[in-house]
Amino acid sequence: MNALMQPARFGEIELANRIVMAPMTRSRADDRAVPTAEMVEYYAQRASAGLIVAEGTAPSADGLGYCRTPAIYNDEQIAAWRQVTEAVHARGGRIVLQLMHCGRVASRHNKPEGARTVAPSAVAAQTELFTDAVGLAPTEQPEALTREQIAEVVSEYRQAALNARAAGFDGVELHCTSGYLPMQFMSENANQRTDEYGGSPQNRVRFTREVLDAMANAIGAGRVGIRFCPANRYNDVADSNPAATFDALLDALQGLDLAYLHIMRAHSSKIDAFALARSRFAGALIINDGFEPDTAQAAIEQGAADAVSFARHYIANPDLVERIRAGAPLAEFDRQTLYSPGPKGYIDYPALGANPLEEHA
Repeated sequence: MNALMQPARFGEIELANRIVMAPMTRSRADDRAVPTAEMVEYYAQRASAGLIVAEGTAPSADGLGYCRTPAIYNDEQIAAWRQVTEAVHARGGRIVLQLMHCGRVASRHNKPEGARTVAPSAVAAQTELFTDAVGLAPTEQPEALTREQIAEVVSEYRQAALNARAAGFDGVELHCTSGYLPMQFMSENANQRTDEYGGSPQNRVRFTREVLDAMANAIGAGRVGIRFCPANRYNDVADSNPAATFDALLDALQGLDLAYLHIMRAHSSKIDAFALARSRFAGALIINDGFEPDTAQAAIEQGAADAVSFARHYIANPDLVERIRAGAPLAEFDRQTLYSPGPKGYIDYPALGANPLEEHA
């Protein structure tokens, strides 16, 4: 049997195969951060994945940053996400929700009135992002979180995990990379604190550990995962010694008994992220970044990981599992429709052998 097709158990989550759909922002939620009917169809089409990690979702209004991204802090959002999970489960799939607090990577044009932009320190990210209201806009100057406010954010993550379970998700994944709030705490340029959350790598990973503890206590560690990419500089984060920070993070994960660690290939030739994660993390390991079906299968066969996640291949191949099983060619996606609203380039990619005109008439 193809190693990718073997079942697995990650904590409390049963996977029918070892092909994971990576979380991808696709900007199809509505202007209230509520999942749409198109999102229900999108995830249902891809339910044959061993595990779907649904796109980055804000745990609070303050956590929003981009346009048309979803959240899970109110009843309307929970109810809409429940339609997604029910559709995936009806097709035999498993789905977890990635919780993404953008922190300082945000524009007020993409947040509801009254929402704040917060970060470890009052240091703006030197980057821009798209808004439907004014086009490209600079990121906001954030407010530095006090100790009391850090505890409030941790509590928001805890509640978001509970909300995800109420919406029917099989678990949650903490987005801990790409320059968002947990990585802002880990990064020397974004985190200039002098208290127990700043300075040493051990202090800078403290926020992440506290969030994971809170979510694990709320819904069980066997339903909590984390995604990380060592040396990632996306969204203006910098670290003079990313290897030391990764080491501190791996130390912080000890004893948590998480469902999985979702590790991306390091953005540094000096760090073998996959090997370090395999040797230091006792739970299930998902690896990501640039894999093709053959290299993914080899990684599983060689024991380098327990599963492989695919991002770009899942955009144009809703039936990726079936295509891999059949050794069929993979379709290419249209870059122009990655973040544009509407069904085009989102739910109109046909399954193998299907007539797209009939499928989506």
